[in-house]
Amino acid sequence: MKKSFLICVGNSGGGKTTFIDNLPNGLYHNLRSWTTRAQRAGEQDGVKYFFVDEEKFDREKFAVVLWVNEDLWEPGKPKWLYGVPEFEFYNNVGKNFVYDVIEPRYARQIIDWFGAQDFAADYDIKIAWFIPPLDNDIIEKRANMPDDTKVRTKNTCTIYDIFNAFGHKPDFILQPRCAHHDSQLNEYTESLLNNN
Repeated sequence: MKKSFLICVGNSGGGKTTFIDNLPNGLYHNLRSWTTRAQRAGEQDGVKYFFVDEEKFDREKFAVVLWVNEDLWEPGKPKWLYGVPEFEFYNNVGKNFVYDVIEPRYARQIIDWFGAQDFAADYDIKIAWFIPPLDNDIIEKRANMPDDTKVRTKNTCTIYDIFNAFGHKPDFILQPRCAHHDSQLNEYTESLLNNN
């Protein structure tokens, strides 16, 4: 049976992180990014992100690179770069992968890289779209860095973004903060557990 590569896309506040944190232990390898942004309160280096400087970041090979504050960046200001190092895949081939990303265009990059490495034939790639509630207050709660709110509100993940990136609708649609789950995703996860 093919391994799973589950890509969770959606704006801040959609519930991606909570969903991933509550997946059965050991079922997925959560791909961790390197980032050059400052560490936020409560974050631990090496848990969800590795915090590095731009010089170290520039020396690494990545499967995908995101420059999230590019439109707001000015010389002398720090770049908020994110990237999943290639070794995250190479060191964990044969495991199920899960990846959390805001914008579908970045998910498209990682899928294209994945295919170029001939991994795709051994993996079932699924897209789960997480829709935040209309009264989404997460952006304000997390905006504890300069320009954080501006960066987060510039990110988009609409059905049009998804079609542009993948050419088809998402495999699963969820709005967990409003208690709207996708029974098909639960069934898919159960099938992986039964075959793990």
